[in-house]
Amino acid sequence: MKVIYDDETDTLTLIFNDGKISESDEIQEGMILDYNDQGKVISMELLDASMKVKDPKFISYELKEMKQAV
Repeated sequence: MKVIYDDETDTLTLIFNDGKISESDEIQEGMILDYNDQGKVISMELLDASMKVKDPKFISYELKEMKQAV
């Protein structure tokens, strides 16, 4: 996964999978999902990110540990 914040456009983009965008859909104002030719979401764009995210330049990454079977 890749996260890109563009200061000039104030856009936060989360890229889940590389691939060519075949279709985009604004699911709510300022939130756009991009789909590949198979209809799977490959990225999400958040417009006016600084108004919707506390600090779009800060990223916190967390891995949750899987519980082992007993």
